[in-house]
Amino acid sequence: MAARLKPLKWYRELEERKGRLEAGAFLVEGDKAIQQIIASNPGAVLEIIALKNATHAYNDYPVHLVTASQFRYISTTRTPQGIMAVVRLPPDIYAADLPGSIGNKILLLEDIQDPGNTGTLIRTAAAFGFSGVILTENGADPFSPKCAQSTAGSVLSVWLRRTKDYLELVKYLKNKDYTLIAADLAGTVGPEVLRGAKKILLALGNEAAGLSKALLDMADYRLRIPVDREKAESLNVAACGAILMYLSA
Repeated sequence: MAARLKPLKWYRELEERKGRLEAGAFLVEGDKAIQQIIASNPGAVLEIIALKNATHAYNDYPVHLVTASQFRYISTTRTPQGIMAVVRLPPDIYAADLPGSIGNKILLLEDIQDPGNTGTLIRTAAAFGFSGVILTENGADPFSPKCAQSTAGSVLSVWLRRTKDYLELVKYLKNKDYTLIAADLAGTVGPEVLRGAKKILLALGNEAAGLSKALLDMADYRLRIPVDREKAESLNVAACGAILMYLSA
């Protein structure tokens, strides 16, 4: 399906949050990631940008053919993959309320700043049956290029909320019988608590500082993953989250 290409600057501005909010869209690069977006939310894809004729899988979308230099200008990756999609931002991503259907397993990321870690954790949450992810304003934006790329297309497979009022959401969920399990190096319980809770809110903290005192004080359990401290003091937050989400399944 042929359509007119917008000015290249418009696509480049999607790298920044301001540009994404103004356009109501973000970029996803790579065939596998785009196919995952289509599988979870086919109506979210607005257009395809490609170096060569796209496969029949994209027949339902406007496809723009560009030169290699044009693609490199738009792309944010070191090794451009030759195809990207402009994807509609989901509604209420920056709202302070939860969706109507919350689900029984939710991930909370408090001030996790590395977009690679954030994207990996969103992807892992989707893989292990978590319904949604709550993120704080001081953490990485899930629709920034590196974060969206790190989800491998799973960024729309769960609901997302990024808000400064996350502690209010935690209080609300606890009142709805969710068990708040906080990953903490000084925790006193093991991963077995994940299997006993019917509704879980799993909290992971900042890469350097961990979880805030305010959140730890609200926790029903402070969970510690046993590691060999002589060889490694702690785990990367994405590895820690992957282990705990797997065990929760």
